Amino acid sequence: MLYQDTVESEALVHKPWFVASIFAAVFAVFLMFNLPGTSFGELMRPVIGDPVQSGVYGRFAIAFVIAVMFCLNLVLIGFAPLKMQIGIVWFELLLLFLAFFNSFNLSLPFIAENLPYLITQGLVTTIYVSAVSLIFASLIAIIAAVAKLSSNGFTYGIASFYTSFFRGLPLLMQIYLIYLGLPQLGIVMDAVPSGILALSLCVGAYMTEIFRAGIQSIDRGQWEASRSMGFGFGLTMRKIILPQALPVIIPPMGNEFIAMLKNSSLVSVLGVWELTFLARTSDRDRVSACVG
Repeated sequence: MLYQDTVESEALVHKPWFVASIFAAVFAVFLMFNLPGTSFGELMRPVIGDPVQSGVYGRFAIAFVIAVMFCLNLVLIGFAPLKMQIGIVWFELLLLFLAFFNSFNLSLPFIAENLPYLITQGLVTTIYVSAVSLIFASLIAIIAAVAKLSSNGFTYGIASFYTSFFRGLPLLMQIYLIYLGLPQLGIVMDAVPSGILALSLCVGAYMTEIFRAGIQSIDRGQWEASRSMGFGFGLTMRKIILPQALPVIIPPMGNEFIAMLKNSSLVSVLGVWELTFLARTSDRDRVSACVG
């Protein structure tokens, strides 16, 4: 089936109507952008003249060239084996990203000067906050998952309200509620514990459903067999249910940890010295030094 799909896709790439459709779509998209003022517009100077004054003609010429290059690239890649096609596309996209990154006119010496500090202080803090939050989120998720599987209406109500509330409220709002709201009740927490608590509660709400689904994936007969052997609830969960549910739980837990690493940038609003906060502070110092 995979070989047949590959052959059909290669045949589709080499059909004139398909290439013409792609050309028209790419040409129309880039015709709407004002590209003459970009570095690519400077490369087209021998054709369009002064990029700033090229107007509609410059945009038309640049869009035409890009569409031709895109379609030619698409056709030529179609002759290569599948794995080579994937590698070529990855390489080309990486080059485009580096070109986009280069257009920011960043100060590479300034980045190189501050990079060790960002890694030793910011990266370590980011990983520390995320790892500790994941541990607490897992504990919260296990308790809430068991509560949602309970036939007790009180525990189920608390667990369902918790998951619905923290999954529906933006994480930034949760951070502010904990850091600025708890002191109104007499509970004062530093920035790092507040960020960890907010991440734990937020991610724990999502992981609750992961643990619940993992536990429910185990056949009901496992519970009945353990009860017939005289095992209590805690021993059954620890020795029988969770070991079998972990292969189902761990992959989505990895996804949640990756998401938490990215969401940990939000705790920078509290002044936590993680990557985003240090990068922003360093950039502000650079701008102040330039102005001064």
